[in-house]
Order: sequence, then structure tokens, then C-alpha cells
Amino acid sequence: MIGLDPTEQARYDPHSGAQARPTHAAAVTTPGSSVSVDLVVIGLGYVGLPLAQEATRSGLTVVGLDVSTRIVDGLRAGHSHVDDLSDDDVATMLIAGFTATTDASVIAGADAVVICVPTPLGSEGGPDLAFVLTSTRTIADHLTPGTLVVLESTTYPGTTDEQVRPILEGTTGLVAGADFNLAFSPERIDPGNAVYGMRNTPKVVGGHTPGCTARAAAFYRRFVDTVVEAKGTREAEMAKLLENTYRQVNIGLMNEMAVFCHELDIDLWDVIEAAKSKPFGFQAFYPGPGVGGHCIPIDPMYLSYRVRARLGAPSQFIEIAQAVNNSMPKYVARRAQDLLNTVGKPMKGSTILVLGVTYKADIADQRESPAEPLAVHLAEMGAIVAFFDPYVGDWHVPGVTTVKVHDLDAGLAACDIAILVQNHTVLDLAAVAAAAPLLLDTRGKASGPRVERL
Repeated sequence: MIGLDPTEQARYDPHSGAQARPTHAAAVTTPGSSVSVDLVVIGLGYVGLPLAQEATRSGLTVVGLDVSTRIVDGLRAGHSHVDDLSDDDVATMLIAGFTATTDASVIAGADAVVICVPTPLGSEGGPDLAFVLTSTRTIADHLTPGTLVVLESTTYPGTTDEQVRPILEGTTGLVAGADFNLAFSPERIDPGNAVYGMRNTPKVVGGHTPGCTARAAAFYRRFVDTVVEAKGTREAEMAKLLENTYRQVNIGLMNEMAVFCHELDIDLWDVIEAAKSKPFGFQAFYPGPGVGGHCIPIDPMYLSYRVRARLGAPSQFIEIAQAVNNSMPKYVARRAQDLLNTVGKPMKGSTILVLGVTYKADIADQRESPAEPLAVHLAEMGAIVAFFDPYVGDWHVPGVTTVKVHDLDAGLAACDIAILVQNHTVLDLAAVAAAAPLLLDTRGKASGPRVERL
């Protein structure tokens, strides 16, 4: 069990028969309990802060809890650190009663506590639940009867029941489903999405018991339009992984197609447009320089880990798609080299201008951006790596010296080739295509005599 030492594993073994899963159908309530806060959100990042915003906007009394004094002090001063909220949004939250703190004692007075902390991959590529387990232990130190505890951090199926529940029960002596409510609800935040936000994106919830599900669903219905009740925690956990594995596999297919079609002299972008004309049986996915963000590069690997650990078998589709997607930055670097060769220039000593280094258009988020491994490959091939991105101040790539371009026109004039990695809408691609000596377009958005699409 990840994050637990052998003593804790024995104590919390879900298969030991101790602490058996209760079958209570009713939600847990504690009549007369003293509740001073409707919601405590643990982790005020790109998931937790929008959650806190919508709950506050809907009239709930919300406290944000984070270990970072920098984040807490910034929020108290009215400053946002995530793309989807402005400073004005934070100021509005503060006026409505939102507070941020590093003091975990606020949990004791909360009706509901939601965990929204990161779940990265560990150094060996497996799940790292350190933040989740630390947050759970913090909750356990302050948990009171009748509280609803929800995990939103993406993880593998079984985490809520086999990792979170035993810590809460073992520390407090309280029983999930009898003394407090426990549920999982996958976050569905899409940074930069102007159409779907916290309120109008359907919310999946799955509880430890049917009563826990009902309690969690009632809670989220206070500030989310549509709540979908899953059979249990494992089904809710798996739903999130299925969503992103579906995307990972289909993007991997398109990336493999991009390699094949280039060798066969077929325009894949035109192929996709033709296939899209079919009104049924086809959904368009697109190739690119790799995948980024927390969801697609990481979430499927949590599922792959779980399958290997519990079933002793590989997740073939997942692992193949991951390998294809991970190979794309190196492939893009090689394509850039080939394109330079067409004009008699070597990669070594050439200036490569990377356009857009974030993982997604029109945001500043660089998590798992394929631009980073691309820069590493370019540098290993002897190139000088320059970048232009209006959303990024400094771009730090381990082992690579990057040159920031402040004036795009000057940068295009000085480079030997530009690579469009992220097509921010502020980029005038027609002007870029006209000014760049060569342009390798990994997004299929530009055209011109010196443009080559992935």
C-alpha cells in the first residue's frame, strides 16, 4: 500500500476482516453538532480554488486550507495564482466570506472537507499519494462525527476505501458510513475552458455506502447543476481514469498515424477533416508534439499501475499509447532537423524558436508540457533553443539554457526554424508563417510555402 509503512499496512489491511465495509443506507448526521464552516477545501490549486469559488458564490461558508504560506498570503491579499481566476475573482470571494489559512484546526468545525491535492507520479513512474495521505492524516487529527470527507484528487480505484478510510477510522475510532460520510468525486476542471466550469460540468460522486453517496450528492447539488451518482467509490475513481485513458489512447493513435502518414506522403490533417464529415461512428482527435497537463500523461498510469499490482498483467493499450505519446517530442526534433536539411543547414548551431511552451493554449500552466522534453532533445542535437510565449516569464528546462524572445518579429527574423508547439490565440499564425524562414507546425493550424505540418 503506497505511502504506508509495513506496520500501517498490517493495521489497515482492507482484506483482514477488521473494519468491514458497513452497509448503512442512510447518510450520517449528527443532530445538534456545532458546525461553523460549510466547507473546508484542502489544496488551493487549479482544482481546489475554483471549487472554493463556486461554493462561496453559492452562499456556503468556505475556508481554504493549504500548507503554502505564499499561496495563503497571496489569496488573503486578493491575488490569484491560477489561470481560471483573476484577482477580481479572489477579491469577490473574500467579500463573500471566503478565508484562506494554514491552520488545520478549521477542519473540526466543518460540515464537509474536500481533498484537492496533487497526485503526481513518483520517481519510478508509479503513483505518489504522499499529498493525499498527509491530508488524510491531517483530517483524522480533527475529524468529528457527522463530517463528510470527499477525495477529489485523481487516483487509482481503491484509494478511498483502502488508503483514506483506514487512516480516518484507525486514528479516530469512528466508522465510515456509521459515524462520518466518505466519498470520492473526480475533479473535472478544464483550465482555460470558457464554456464549462465548476457549476455546469456534471459532477460524479461515489460513496463508501449508499448513504455516503446520498450525502455527498446533496452537498454538491448546493453549487453544481448536475450530480451523477456512481455505484461506489471505486466506480467514481475509475470513471476519471476512463475519461483520460480514452483521450490518451486516441491521441496516441493519431500520433502514430502522423508518423505513418508523413512517410507515406499523406496529409493526415486533411484525412481527419474528411473523416469528420461522417455524422456518426467517428470522433476527431488530433496529433501533436506530445501530451501535457496532469490528466493525460499521468492519470492513465495510475490505472496501469493498479492493473499490474492487482492482476499482474500489463495494460497494453495504455502503455503502448503512453510510449507513442512520449516519443513525440523526440520525433518533432528529428522532423525539425530534416526540415533544416532541406535548406542545407545542420541542427548543430541553428537557432530553434519554440512558439508556446505551456501544455495547453491560452493558459500559463506548464505541467508536463511536451515543450520541455522537446527542448532537451533539441539541445542534445546541438541547437540553440529560444522561446516565445506571452504567458510565460521564465522557462526553466533542466540542463538546457533557453533564450527568451520578447519581440516575436525579431525572434522569427533571427531563428533558423520555428516550431509551433502551442497555438495561443494571440499568435497571428499567418504572420508567423510569412515571417519564419521555416515553420514546423505541430498543431495543423498554419499554411504557407515554408510551412510543414506534423
